[in-house]
Amino acid sequence: MAYHTTSLAVATVVFLIATVSCATLPDADALIERHSKQAARFKNARGTISARNSAAIVAELKRKSGDIDILDKQIALEQAIVGSPLILGNKVTLLQDGAATYPAMLAAISNARDHINLESYIIDDDEIGQQFAGLLLAKQKVGVQVNVIYDSIGGINTPRAFFEHLSAAGIEVLEFNPVNPFAGNTPWLPNNRDHRKLLVVDGRTAFIGGINISSVYSSGSVIHRVGNETRSPIAWRDTDLQIEGPVVVEFQKLFLATWEKQRGKPLAGKNFFPTLRPEGKDIVRAIGSTPDDPYSQIYLTLISAIGNAEKHIHLTHAYFVPDPQLLQSLIEAVGRGVDVKLILPGHSDSNITFHAGRAHYTALLNAGIKIYERQGPLLHSKTAIIDGVWSCLGSSNFDWRSFLDNDEVNAVVLGRDFARQMQAMFDKDMQGSAAIDLATWQRRSPWLHVQEWAASLVQRWF
Repeated sequence: MAYHTTSLAVATVVFLIATVSCATLPDADALIERHSKQAARFKNARGTISARNSAAIVAELKRKSGDIDILDKQIALEQAIVGSPLILGNKVTLLQDGAATYPAMLAAISNARDHINLESYIIDDDEIGQQFAGLLLAKQKVGVQVNVIYDSIGGINTPRAFFEHLSAAGIEVLEFNPVNPFAGNTPWLPNNRDHRKLLVVDGRTAFIGGINISSVYSSGSVIHRVGNETRSPIAWRDTDLQIEGPVVVEFQKLFLATWEKQRGKPLAGKNFFPTLRPEGKDIVRAIGSTPDDPYSQIYLTLISAIGNAEKHIHLTHAYFVPDPQLLQSLIEAVGRGVDVKLILPGHSDSNITFHAGRAHYTALLNAGIKIYERQGPLLHSKTAIIDGVWSCLGSSNFDWRSFLDNDEVNAVVLGRDFARQMQAMFDKDMQGSAAIDLATWQRRSPWLHVQEWAASLVQRWF
């Protein structure tokens, strides 16, 4: 997430901490064991694939990828835990930073013919926000129905007039869990935030990842404005996916489910679920998590993938505050010979999460996990690559809030070709990072020790 720091936002965050629920993370081992006996099944544009053909797909994946047991185990586990199928025939495009993502999103919006569904934690009233707003208004004017969901906390610095202007033109705008307890149509749940970044155009193209609608992502070095205050130029490093093909229907379902859960106005009768044909060869699973679920599907997916890893685990995460189970799963992976590398931020827009994450460095380094801190750009990516064949990317951070309190959306992509692209991106980020050495780390200043200790006391809420 991108954290704005006006006094109102700070006061709100403090209030949310005081009202946080007592939700806990699930016993991952028990749930994984319960679901470990099921066979892998797939879908394509025509429906469910037969058991025989599904087995053949797994065999072919293993043939191409080497003898990697994660394929057999992970496919079945995810399907049982998540419920959404692995879907064949998709085209997935990796987009690095806003400079690549925004033009792709705006091009898709420009080509929209039926509807545009946009869900974003932050929609800023800045140069990028105005660019999106102008194009959305133009599409609404020519009969393309535009529906927008923004988070009340994420949009706390965006003038209400910005959204009112969209609404006045016929765009349906929904504020997710308003901070004002009298403004919403649902029970007041101020701690449940919509952290998703999701755009679905005509039910055929989807974008997901970590990039909000804000000028902080628009180039390698931009000016971040909060109200009338101008901050120093800063670069933001982030990652998105453009997805075309049959799996888009699953992302569309997530958007519509959120709209219904928030009791938004009935949407215009558009063709939300057109007939989709294969667009490529990528195998994709859409994973959405909300606090309404019995457990976080994204959390279980990640922890089971780490538990199944046999060769390497490469994670890039902007907000790294792992719970004890995830921490232990990483340490156990190193113990069985898995190469575990973490790229984490060298500086952050949230000092608490930054130092809470660093509080775990000693245990991780002692276990043999390699840690690199990204220098220069402010790291905002949330990605994972396991065994060169399993990739995950989306909005979910590696922290308690993402797993317990937020609505999040991720995609899992199976296959070596896409994993190679992810690995190349990881390697490039590692070149721009500084390795953390255990001996040097242990000599850090007492003040850093104090900050890490203090942040660890409240890590559950960040």
